Amino acid sequence: MALSPLDIFVFAAYFFAVVGVGVLVLKFQKKNDSEAYFLAGRSLPWWVIGSSLIASNISAEQFIGMSGSGYAIGLAIASYEWLAAVTLLLVGKYFLPIFLEKKIYTMPEFLELRFDHAVRTGLALFWLLVYVFVNLTSVMYLGALTMQTVLGVDLMMGIVGLAILSALYTIYGGLAISAWTDAVQVVFLVIGGLLVTLLGLNAIGAGNALDGFSKLLESAPEKFKMALEANHPELPWVGVFIGGLWMANIGYWGCNQYITQRALAAKSLSEAQRGIILAAFLKILMPLVVVLPGIIAFSLYGETIEKPDEAFPTLVKNLAPSGAVGLIFAALIAAIVSSLNSMTNSVATLFTMDIYKSNFKKDASETELVTVGRIVSAVALVVAVAIAPQLRNLSQAFQFIQEYTGFVTPGVVVIFLFGLFWKRATARSARWAALLTIPFSIGFKLLLPNLAFLNRMGVVFVALSLVVIAITLSEKNERDAKAIALDSNSFQTDSAFNLGALGVLGIVAALYLVFW
Repeated sequence: MALSPLDIFVFAAYFFAVVGVGVLVLKFQKKNDSEAYFLAGRSLPWWVIGSSLIASNISAEQFIGMSGSGYAIGLAIASYEWLAAVTLLLVGKYFLPIFLEKKIYTMPEFLELRFDHAVRTGLALFWLLVYVFVNLTSVMYLGALTMQTVLGVDLMMGIVGLAILSALYTIYGGLAISAWTDAVQVVFLVIGGLLVTLLGLNAIGAGNALDGFSKLLESAPEKFKMALEANHPELPWVGVFIGGLWMANIGYWGCNQYITQRALAAKSLSEAQRGIILAAFLKILMPLVVVLPGIIAFSLYGETIEKPDEAFPTLVKNLAPSGAVGLIFAALIAAIVSSLNSMTNSVATLFTMDIYKSNFKKDASETELVTVGRIVSAVALVVAVAIAPQLRNLSQAFQFIQEYTGFVTPGVVVIFLFGLFWKRATARSARWAALLTIPFSIGFKLLLPNLAFLNRMGVVFVALSLVVIAITLSEKNERDAKAIALDSNSFQTDSAFNLGALGVLGIVAALYLVFW
């Protein structure tokens, strides 16, 4: 499918809007030090934080991968979105007050403040490997796959083009330009994604979207169950509601550098928490954008789609009229590039602050730190470009990403939860949790190959928790010297956060009651 002149005009409008915002940010950015480059000078307002959290989170792995899972599994995959909204509330109330009070740059830096340098370095290396070899590569591959399916763009050319587009302003501008342009990108992302859903429902309902949704419920009722059987290979209800999905969500939204970096860059705690509320409401909306299209594709095309991940591109290719393709294409590029920008900047931040400065040159100048960050950003993109084509054989990329990041997630969550909320937890116990998380995950995968990965994450979490408790108790200390000091005022939140949280919880509860 070729872009029409109207499509090109719509896409150009998106491109120039993003570039215009980027130029303004660079013009008014007063400093060029490490805080400005890696944390936007700690100046982001709530609406930029909330928008950037969603733009960074929603990418090709959601548009393509989650739609693919919607096609194969159904609405149950939306638990990743709706339970994430609840997790965001927990992060805003119980995690951010501590992180912002410590004025940290990175998540590993907090681990050194709480435990020791070895834990910091170990977790920084974990995240660097995951971001470069799993996240960056999968986002590039899925984005290029969509461009190939819809527009006929060569896969390798698409991968290289996305990397160049991301590099154009991220390498130079750092977090500030990424976060502020995300506020523009999220508008295109949501509108373009909803347009695909509307076109699909209109196709089912002969021009009436509401009638189309009713027919969709009737034609594929099995796709609208939120609680799947306990032995489901990917989304067993145990793993979703009381097990591994909570580990995945807490690890992603509460301990994940490229997500929490936005909140760390807030003007204040209240701004960060209000940004979290905005992001939580947007997460509730996201299944309309990234899951329902997959179910619509199943209803329209049945089993004719060869791979689930082709569901979203197939809808665009078959249903989008002139002009709409440009808007949808802009939405996809916005989602992909914003995520690439976020991940690339976080790779640069982790390497520069947690590896380079922390281990090799503690007295590095501000200019040197920014230079190192830019070099690392470029290297990360080049490595991801080289690896991305190797993902061609995946059938459900979203599930691949969740499973293999899940090898690390249980250990990360154990270390942070015990570090934040158990005063007795020791550095030695945290080091063992970090060392054992991958061996435990691989071991349980080999010993219990039929155990769903969400359930396996829950089992590994429990096993690592027992390790931390046993080692800590063996050291016979009443309180670790680096324990976080908490009191009755540590987790107070203002009325705006409290009302927003009640709204989020009420909507999520209602959705589960309707689609249980």
